[in-house]
Amino acid sequence: MPADYDIFIIGGGINGCGIARDAAGRGYSVYLCEQDDLASGTSSRSTKLIHGGLRYLEYFEFRLVREALTEREILWNIAPHIIHPMRFILPFQKGLRPAWLLRLGLFIYDHLGGRKKLPATSTLNLHTNIAGQCLRSTSNKAFEYSDCTVDDARLVILNALDAKEHGASIHPQTRCIKASRMGENWSIQVQNQLSKKQSNITARVLINAAGPWADSILDMLDTDEGNEGNQAHRIKKAHNIRLVQGSHIVVPKLFEHNKSYLFQNNDKRIFFAIPYKDNYTLIGTTDYDFSGNPGDCEITDTEIDYLCKAANKHFKKNIHKDNIVWSYAGVRSLYNDHASKAQEATRDYVLRVDQQSPEHAPLINIFGGKITTYRHLATSVLKKIENLISNKNPLQGEGWTASNPLPGGDFPIQSYNKKCREFCQTFDFLPEKTAQRLFKCYGTRAYKILHHAKNLDDLGQSFSHGLCQKEVEYLIQNEWAYSADDILWRRTKLGLEFKQFEADKLSAWIKNHHQ
Repeated sequence: MPADYDIFIIGGGINGCGIARDAAGRGYSVYLCEQDDLASGTSSRSTKLIHGGLRYLEYFEFRLVREALTEREILWNIAPHIIHPMRFILPFQKGLRPAWLLRLGLFIYDHLGGRKKLPATSTLNLHTNIAGQCLRSTSNKAFEYSDCTVDDARLVILNALDAKEHGASIHPQTRCIKASRMGENWSIQVQNQLSKKQSNITARVLINAAGPWADSILDMLDTDEGNEGNQAHRIKKAHNIRLVQGSHIVVPKLFEHNKSYLFQNNDKRIFFAIPYKDNYTLIGTTDYDFSGNPGDCEITDTEIDYLCKAANKHFKKNIHKDNIVWSYAGVRSLYNDHASKAQEATRDYVLRVDQQSPEHAPLINIFGGKITTYRHLATSVLKKIENLISNKNPLQGEGWTASNPLPGGDFPIQSYNKKCREFCQTFDFLPEKTAQRLFKCYGTRAYKILHHAKNLDDLGQSFSHGLCQKEVEYLIQNEWAYSADDILWRRTKLGLEFKQFEADKLSAWIKNHHQ
């Protein structure tokens, strides 16, 4: 019997949704399930950067850095509303990496591949430049280079939305509870986490894109492995991923300008301090090996102390635990290359195909990866799929995701300010801060949210801080938002502003009107 779908994807993070978008655009029928909300795991708990990974050059990860640098401007071009260029200040510090080594690394970073529109590295005098005014550093020398910031959760949502608009079936709050090979197809049982309803689905290819849960998914699968010498058994027993916890803190802003910092620490680790949401500074990340359920990951007191002490070493404005307005921790699933330290483990990805013969339904496992290279990873997965099953009616060719904008990003990168002003002028009854947030979050899709609104009353109920009923309804109807947390922490970051009673009011409204 023909399968219900060509491809079944387990995992609604950036890799799963990126693969779903690429596959659906090429004409494959796709089903994606995610046990929680889209981007609820690692993909919303990053440092919010699209970057080449400057420090990976120290570990000779030249291919990975080249790939990431190339992807950096590709992603900026297809999502200019949620990805923005930023300059990063790297101060020279005596006793750590020498200035010549930093400059050499940045020269390689500038020329390794992909930089066309971002400005090159320059040298700064911290005694005369505004970037030095907030620092304790006695050094007068720093380097300034380019990377990009991103709304990481929205990048996931936009890939899922584009996948849906190309025909994919996207199912958050849906857990894969069993999958078995039935000859040339997979038989998969899923359960909706809210209704507890179970369904059976068949697919030709199964993709394990579960991130930190990838090894757990392998343990759950019935792969008909039979004997212990075959490929499926070896993949199952390999401990393919290394779980590394990375934590961040957000504090009231430590400086007034719009540049970020990359600092070195005496332990050879690095951390970022990044302007965040106008009023805050984002500080992170840590690198600690993690064991246990990735869903239970929380920032530790040790990590809070580490980040506060690191920031206080460099900034004149002291911070402590009581200054933290938000903290978050995520588990990165790195490919297990048996590196001695968590920060030395490779950020590259590895794809493993399990197919005993052409008569066996194939399984593709994804181990590792980073948010910047998700699109390239997806194209690599699609190459494997094309070798495994035919694609009779492709809608798009290879590489289409590099040129087709993500939803809301259908304008040139240099037009962002102009397009944002036009939106603010069209809906001039909105507070300017609210209008700017809407455009930065949704791009041209923001017009769809407000539709024919002529005044604030047309937007329905107000939930505080610029969140209105029209926006909430749009998120529920179009972006799979089921709860206040989905809206406040992943579709927007208004959770930073909402007080608990305001979040409770939103939860009650959702329950009364949409559940």
